[in-house]
Amino acid sequence: MSRKIVTLDKLGYVSRGKSKHRPRNAKHLYGGQYPFVQTGDIKHSGLYLHEYSQTYSEAGLAQSKLWPAGTLCITIAANIADTSILAIDACFPDSVIGFIPDKDKTDARYIKYLFDAKLQKRYQNFSQGAAQDNLSQKKLLSIDLEVHSLRDQRKIADILSAYDDLIENNRRRIQLLEESARLLYREWFVHLRFPGHEAVQIIDGVPEGWEKVKLSDQVSTQYGYTETATKEAIGPKFLRGTDINKTSYIDWSTVPFCTEENLNKEKYQLDLGDILVIRMADPGKVAIVEQEIDAIFASYLVRLKLNPSVKISPLFLFYSLASLEYQGYISGASTGSTRKSASAKLLVNYDIVIPSAHICQLFETVASKYRKQINALLKQNASLREARDLLLPRLMRGEIDV
Repeated sequence: MSRKIVTLDKLGYVSRGKSKHRPRNAKHLYGGQYPFVQTGDIKHSGLYLHEYSQTYSEAGLAQSKLWPAGTLCITIAANIADTSILAIDACFPDSVIGFIPDKDKTDARYIKYLFDAKLQKRYQNFSQGAAQDNLSQKKLLSIDLEVHSLRDQRKIADILSAYDDLIENNRRRIQLLEESARLLYREWFVHLRFPGHEAVQIIDGVPEGWEKVKLSDQVSTQYGYTETATKEAIGPKFLRGTDINKTSYIDWSTVPFCTEENLNKEKYQLDLGDILVIRMADPGKVAIVEQEIDAIFASYLVRLKLNPSVKISPLFLFYSLASLEYQGYISGASTGSTRKSASAKLLVNYDIVIPSAHICQLFETVASKYRKQINALLKQNASLREARDLLLPRLMRGEIDV
């Protein structure tokens, strides 16, 4: 397979995103119809970026730029050299570089895979500064790329994207399962249309046989461990806030590790059924440990363990904390002008309704089926990513004919 050496700007249009207004968090910039993609959205996306955490208003768009679908996004701050292709028209800030390929010269999918295979670690070596890593456009364009012919680029991209298409299909199935479980909880425990509700009297807003209690009386709390995460498998998995703030499940295949040096592992070891709640940056976001795994949790997380005498299950508690009601409570109660935070005491200073044992068991039976399917699909995706990542460098090196 023939290859040639070029810089990225010879293959298409390259420019940084725009976010000119200061301060960047001015409220009038947000809440409109224009997707606003940030580095975290790119990090958590797959081959294509469909989802985003914020939108720009007309005022936001005026001080930014709308990039077309098909643009390859490359992060140059916070998460260095993460990439994803826009599936939608979107804005992004100057911490992201946009690459619009010349379709007569290259395929955006191929360039994304080239970053994944050869360039991400290399670009990270350009990172400067102790407080926050960064990568300038000038530095990015200073590196020569060894690229295949356009024909071979497309063939390589077709092979690899077949895996990513399957991963994306599974991800969508996971979203549907998540939504089904959330709607089930809301129907039964918020709207109180649980099985047999017609024959149950409501007293002070609570069905007869149910009780309203303080969460603090039902659980114990514990802050996590302070350590630096690494991708090297040198110790247990190290669960952080960023691993759970975008989804209602834990994808352990993407969770990093930490060293066991100076670690009191028994104290921080995660157990099946543990609930983790973020206390900093995204306070209130919640996850549940659903498999036996060698893992500990980071200091931005608080672990909740149900007291032995409590009658509800960890899964019911998880959905109670994932509910709009609990999330709204945390949003209103957490403090901090630039970065919100919540203490363990605040996280559990909340009234929770405990249903009858019969209804709780019914919910556990149905919801656990959804969760088992979600975790089975997560394992499938981990296997697909592993197979893709084994092929990726061999295809790029020309070891496999296309």
